[in-house]
Amino acid sequence: MRITVIGTGYLGATHAACMAELGFEVLGLDIDPTRVASLSEGLLPFHEPGLPELLGKHVKSGRLRFTTSYQEVGAWGDVHFIGVGTPQRAGDGGADMSFVDASTVALAQSITKDALIVGKSTVPVGTTRRLKTLVQDNKRPGVTVNVAWNPEFLREGFAVVDTLTPDRLVIGVESREDEAVLRKVYATALAGGVPLISTDFETAELVKVAANAFLATKISFINAFSEVTEVIGGDIRTLADAIGIDTRIGRRFLNAGIGFGGGCLPKDIRALQARAAELGVDRSMRFLDEMDGINLRRRERAVDLARTMLGSLSQSRIAVLGVAFKPNSDDVRDSPALDIANRLSDEGAQVWIYDPAGNSNASRRSPQHHYVSSTEDAVKNADLVLLLTEWDEFKALTPEGLSVQTGTRKIIDGRNILQARVWEDSGWSVASLGRRYVTTQTTHRPPSEQLQMSSGPAV
Repeated sequence: MRITVIGTGYLGATHAACMAELGFEVLGLDIDPTRVASLSEGLLPFHEPGLPELLGKHVKSGRLRFTTSYQEVGAWGDVHFIGVGTPQRAGDGGADMSFVDASTVALAQSITKDALIVGKSTVPVGTTRRLKTLVQDNKRPGVTVNVAWNPEFLREGFAVVDTLTPDRLVIGVESREDEAVLRKVYATALAGGVPLISTDFETAELVKVAANAFLATKISFINAFSEVTEVIGGDIRTLADAIGIDTRIGRRFLNAGIGFGGGCLPKDIRALQARAAELGVDRSMRFLDEMDGINLRRRERAVDLARTMLGSLSQSRIAVLGVAFKPNSDDVRDSPALDIANRLSDEGAQVWIYDPAGNSNASRRSPQHHYVSSTEDAVKNADLVLLLTEWDEFKALTPEGLSVQTGTRKIIDGRNILQARVWEDSGWSVASLGRRYVTTQTTHRPPSEQLQMSSGPAV
């Protein structure tokens, strides 16, 4: 069984390399000849741990190839995965389906033997049935081409693991024959005990957006409470630990901070709202608008804290540690960290940025900042430090070590990863989202307060 992957961006390149790792012959297609040339040399145009090695391995073995030709793909493949982008549409926030539609039509016109087209892109509910009609209208006479949907659940930074050993597989199919084909594709994962949910088109399409909407809601929920603890007092991390012990709630994704970003969650919840409005059920998704608002307010709050700590942002020198939207990624799409850096710059601050992987992408989007290659270079002579992405090297920072590198002792912990009281006892002024900030910090505390420094729950 030969597999093709249409679109070789983050999703497509990952899926293609992982399918080759599972033993299939794979042909990836992209309309960008520069990208195809790069991938054909085993060079990955983005950062994803473990993927460069997998790509190089299977390009070298010949199991994985790339092309710009739909005709080659249509004559060669048996199962065609579509992994092209569905960016946010200007105006109403809906998903731009033009790339999916164009690739589906071009593929259908090129297929010369019976085949299965499998969508992996995140799409509005109702898309698969519409694409099925497009395929039937554009396929060659005498050729059977069926359509199925198989949403992806990749986490940036863990994409290889999530593809090879997913926590679940979801397929939307209309026949047992199509289900059997996809069971063969994912035979290794199924043999390893990965659960398979076989359902209709609409449910398969909704699973991905529903999962992202739930995660966005959970993050926004704890950030909403962080707005309360910042005003009234309390520790948002301890609150999250306490409610997270409840197995009905769970601790994951209950981390307050500057909010979520990236190319999926913000886009998907806005597209879901737009699609709900088109279907006349916009009231059912209205809560997502408030989730989006809470998320964006966290960015404003970080800038407010910077202004409070410095008095004025104009002409200040600010160090930003981390601009990727999450660690182990170079993705700065809708990054809260980069947005905060831009807001600081808009108020006259000079911003010095260091991110282990995201500097290049960020500099193309926001060239007005100073991008440097180390924490030390970023914080040198800084008036304020903002820690905005929770890379491991930033988690390992110590108040003593950072004091040697910078003249300031003011830091905003945008991800709540520092032990604030330890830093304050070392003479630092620390502000974090979800914890009341006072301008005069006490640097020594009695033993009774020192006992409260642990971030773990007391049970």
